[in-house]
Amino acid sequence: MNVPVIEITNLSKWYGNFHVLKNINLSVQKGEIIVICGPSGSGKSTLIRCINRIETHQKGKIIVAGTQLTHRMKNIASVRREVGMVFQNFDLFPHLTILENLILAPTWILKMPKKKAEKTAMTLLKRVQIQDQAHKMPGQLSGGQQQRAAIARALCMNPRVMLFDEPTSALDPEMVKEVLDVIKQLARDGMTMICVTHEMGFAKQVAHRMIFMDGGEIVEENPPEIFFAAPKWDRTQKFLDQIL
Repeated sequence: MNVPVIEITNLSKWYGNFHVLKNINLSVQKGEIIVICGPSGSGKSTLIRCINRIETHQKGKIIVAGTQLTHRMKNIASVRREVGMVFQNFDLFPHLTILENLILAPTWILKMPKKKAEKTAMTLLKRVQIQDQAHKMPGQLSGGQQQRAAIARALCMNPRVMLFDEPTSALDPEMVKEVLDVIKQLARDGMTMICVTHEMGFAKQVAHRMIFMDGGEIVEENPPEIFFAAPKWDRTQKFLDQIL
């Protein structure tokens, strides 16, 4: 049997008395693309933020690339080296150029020589088609260009897994396609990905599995051809009726 890249077992999380994640179980194989959707407040973003310890879970287990996430900093650092994450609002350092943003983590965390890091960064900026923006500040780029730079920055760490937290939600409509095209290319290249998004056309094209969350629970989990054509639960159908 193939060992999952990510294995989540009986995961629960609370914010005070609010039970935000309830007994989540999820296994992700190498090269698999999971799209998570659901209404606001359903726990989607919290779930993927737990995978690289941006959020701390209180119950259950998360194992990434054979390492269990615990309170040990060594384990957390090991998992974060394997997991790249792209946020809604780019989160580029505004006082650094795009190139400087990309080489920061490889030089500090991986101890990569600066010239090698710069070469890798330029290759990845070319991959996302903004190599000509390398020496500009983030504020000089469009939202779509900034998000593509954020994807390239995550890829600079050569992660096994990419997490996307609604990567197009902060973009103007005309910029959405350019970012989704980059993610589609990563999918074609075999990158393991978990993507939280409401872009259902994109999900139909790339997802191996669709997951619908509501109230902190995984309500439905199916391949896209079943998920969209014949959802099992009324909650899923109601959600799809609202966004399609």
